[in-house]
Amino acid sequence: MSLTDVMIRSLKPEDRPYKRADSGGLYLEVRPTGAKLWRFKYRHLGKDNRIALGAYPEVRLAEARQLRDDARRKLREGVDPLAERKRQKLIAQFNAGNTFGDIAKEYIDKSVAEGRADATTVKANWLLDQLKPIATMPVADLKPVEVLAVLKRIEARGKYETARRARSFASRVFRYAVATGRGESDPTAVLRGALIAPRVTHHAALLEPEAVGALLRSVDAYTGNAITRLGCQIAPHVMARPGELRKALWPEIDLDNAVWNIPAERMKMRRPHAVPLSRQVVSYLRELHALTGPEGFVFPAFHTFRRPMSENTLNQAFRRMGYSTGEVTAHGLRTTASSLLNESGKWHPDAIERSLAHADANAVRGTYNRGRYWDERVAMHQWWSDYLDALRASDEAQISALTAK
Repeated sequence: MSLTDVMIRSLKPEDRPYKRADSGGLYLEVRPTGAKLWRFKYRHLGKDNRIALGAYPEVRLAEARQLRDDARRKLREGVDPLAERKRQKLIAQFNAGNTFGDIAKEYIDKSVAEGRADATTVKANWLLDQLKPIATMPVADLKPVEVLAVLKRIEARGKYETARRARSFASRVFRYAVATGRGESDPTAVLRGALIAPRVTHHAALLEPEAVGALLRSVDAYTGNAITRLGCQIAPHVMARPGELRKALWPEIDLDNAVWNIPAERMKMRRPHAVPLSRQVVSYLRELHALTGPEGFVFPAFHTFRRPMSENTLNQAFRRMGYSTGEVTAHGLRTTASSLLNESGKWHPDAIERSLAHADANAVRGTYNRGRYWDERVAMHQWWSDYLDALRASDEAQISALTAK
């Protein structure tokens, strides 16, 4: 006889547990404590087993029967419902122990072990902090709408570029989770068109030769710190990124052979880079060597030689010279060099790109070009320094001679 709610409510506890059957393997177990527990008894692969379905009255009779029917359906499909429950519990525990934040930190640690630059690591940790609302959530459970909600909060503050970078970082974390067996997909893949595209801003740069000459004269007249002045004098010649220049170490610089060898870990493209040094740059570096050499940072911080110059030092010097952020930046000096070297028509575009340490889309071609254009780059850097000297001196005859086709 099947159970009814009236019958179940009337069941009283006894000294020992006892059972009351319903149908189809479902029964109720009454404990001496008064607890009434649903059980489903079944047979799978020749073995008797049972699975708990909850306690009455939290699980009512109709719900218990539905749970029994679900278990029987799995049995018909060849699935052991108890084994499946244990598997799902293990998966839930596994997912709970692999949150987005945990996976992201592991991914960052992996990047550090691979030799990524300190700046890259700092930026990755900062982006993870922007994604804090999802950091404690299991990475395998996150849905696109949950990630989008966090990115939209960043966007709401007007930080469009930050939102874009955060989405990109999250995508790398999700793909790492998939690759290591802790995720199934990248939910950010469908969000590409959901964010506001940031307006591209270019580093301020001087593109007219006369303006470049005026800047060089202002640099020579700078009355601030001598190391800062020398940094501003060297920067236009070497075409390096500001971070590469300010973190330069004396052991990297070979004054006798006129070359600066930057190791891969300090380069944006993670490839070693050699910079030809013109006679002018060698002269500046010899003057600087007397101030900061022979070991450590070429451009140390004001307060300690154990750290490099601040990333804002050169730009602040340009402001003191009277140039606004919209006119001149340390990074913009690279754009100045690229524009004027290309306009001169004297140098192969690949040689210019190599001196700017831009990555070649074709890895084989890039490796070939690094060696192929060295002699041309040496000549180009000397020409560029001579041209800058002519612009600074407003020497029209020398400018004409250097730019003659």
